Amino acid sequence: MIFVTVGTHEQQFNRLIREVDNLVKNNIIKEPVMMQTGFSTYKPKYCPYKPMLSFNQMNTYISKAHIVITHGGPSSFIEVLQTGKVPIVVPRLKKYGEHINDHQVNFVKLIQKKKNNIIPVYDIDELKSIIKDYDQRINETAMIKSNNKVFNERFSEIISDLIKH
Repeated sequence: MIFVTVGTHEQQFNRLIREVDNLVKNNIIKEPVMMQTGFSTYKPKYCPYKPMLSFNQMNTYISKAHIVITHGGPSSFIEVLQTGKVPIVVPRLKKYGEHINDHQVNFVKLIQKKKNNIIPVYDIDELKSIIKDYDQRINETAMIKSNNKVFNERFSEIISDLIKH
């Protein structure tokens, strides 16, 4: 299942809701999708949705989801990260009337640079390929972490050997 959440900000996020709905319509997304649409004025035609969900409902959908797509608000994608999942994060943009400024873009770029534990989408047209390649992308992220662990273990062994001699 794919879970999409746009949070509770009082401006629409039609761009994301419409894109996911179209990907379902065109059979690009083949698994079930549930959307939390917030104040979006676009009503999905091909996916079940609710404007708002309780905290417990959100956590249930996040835990059941194979993929979680969220806006760039920190509390939304941090909830996903806390479950051990890698969220796809689409920041809201001022130019589309989705927020009062572009602070979500700046924040998402900062998190991507510092933590590299999210998959950002700055161009909505890229969402299709990111969803299709999601499993490979998160496996590559896991491989990087795994290689770091191997490197650190090996490095510790080398240092220990040097100290002994």
